[in-house]
Amino acid sequence: MAQFRTFTSEELRFVSSFKRGELVAEPGTVILAEGAHSAQLFTLLSGWAFRFKTLEDGRRQILNYCLPGDLVGLQGSVIGAMEHSVEALSAAVLCVFQRDRLAELFRNHPGLGFDVTWLASREERMLDENLLSVGRRSAIERAAYLVAFLYQRASSVGLVEQKALLIPITQQHVADTLGLSIVHTNKTLRKLIDRRLIRWHDRACEVLDPAGLMEIAGWTGLPEARRPLI
Repeated sequence: MAQFRTFTSEELRFVSSFKRGELVAEPGTVILAEGAHSAQLFTLLSGWAFRFKTLEDGRRQILNYCLPGDLVGLQGSVIGAMEHSVEALSAAVLCVFQRDRLAELFRNHPGLGFDVTWLASREERMLDENLLSVGRRSAIERAAYLVAFLYQRASSVGLVEQKALLIPITQQHVADTLGLSIVHTNKTLRKLIDRRLIRWHDRACEVLDPAGLMEIAGWTGLPEARRPLI
């Protein structure tokens, strides 16, 4: 599990005043929509979500997954309009912050400003790895990487118990992440199932052998680092 940075009492007071309540989202709820101007910025307190972009014909590309502690909507807070959408993957609870106080956070609380920058740079790093996977790994390597990646991210925030993890994704989510057809995705996941690396449920993937998945993907895992939890 990752180590989390301890806030100062002044930072805790600011975060408390910055917060404007909590939002409960059911699976499938669109939290932020592409092109929208949101007055709010979120952090995910519990549950899973994902970021995606959609083509004009309705096809979508899942860009990344959000887990507890991740910022949601930072792009819209800095740039203006959202350039992607965010949807709840499971039942989720989000902490709501005032978008218009983000400048105050950077100006008066450099430690918190660094935390926000760290989270944004980590997101960029993950997107680099995801792009490498889609562009250069084979189908089975892509699938193994995705499941191992989600397993490690969940483990880092304490969601893994006794090495078993149920990731709340469907095969369509996997297809939309890896850029594969649903038929190709089904055949690829079957290979991982046959090797007893994963077990597929109705709307979830159970991870049985994360080390075996990492070996197939040729991936050494996420770097260990102390991270903020806003």
